[in-house]
Amino acid sequence: MTKKEKKQGKAGMIIGIVLCLLLVPILVVNVTIIIKGLVNPSKVPSVGGYSPLIVLTDSMYPDIKSGDLIFVKALKAEDVKEGDVIAFFDPDGSGTSVLTHRVVEITETDDGKPAWRTKGDANNTEDPTPAPFDNLVGIYKGKIKGAGSVAMFLQSTPGLIVCIAIPLALLVAFELIRRRKYEKSKNKDTEALLEELAALKAKQAASEKGKPSEEVEPAAPEKDETPVDTAGDGEDPEN
Repeated sequence: MTKKEKKQGKAGMIIGIVLCLLLVPILVVNVTIIIKGLVNPSKVPSVGGYSPLIVLTDSMYPDIKSGDLIFVKALKAEDVKEGDVIAFFDPDGSGTSVLTHRVVEITETDDGKPAWRTKGDANNTEDPTPAPFDNLVGIYKGKIKGAGSVAMFLQSTPGLIVCIAIPLALLVAFELIRRRKYEKSKNKDTEALLEELAALKAKQAASEKGKPSEEVEPAAPEKDETPVDTAGDGEDPEN
């Protein structure tokens, strides 16, 4: 594997990790909120004591605008003071709608229960009915501008597709591309090794072919074992 391919593989791995770090928490929080909302629709779902709420009107303009995502923290109703911005179930609503308005006075309901008089900063008049302490969701702690519109989209079917299907498809595609590049690089390395091995074998064969044959010592001449008559030696044989 070349240095360039190694760098590309490392960069792809980093991109995959970043996508997971960004998308997984969003997915977990989104799914948690949806499940809690389905299980107990009369209660605002929370994560870690904080409830995210999507602002639908400009009643708290300019501090809080329609489309913002706000966060409210649960606390005891007795700890709420005049001037605090709180989220509470609308006493004139269906029991599930939530308002986020400012407390202008601590008062009582018609049956003597403690309550707050509330008003939207952009509204000309106070809310018609005091909000009982039991209706408290939490106190306003912060917001993310425009994130409410994004959150609403993510909770829709197209949003879930974008949030789940597309990231998964990207991760799968990235993994397939990474594996293909790895296999291609591996095949190149294997071919290079095979070529090198073939070259070594060819070189060795050529070397053995050009090597002089082994010298053989000549055999000693054989002795003549024919019998020689030595009886004469110049003397006459006896008669």
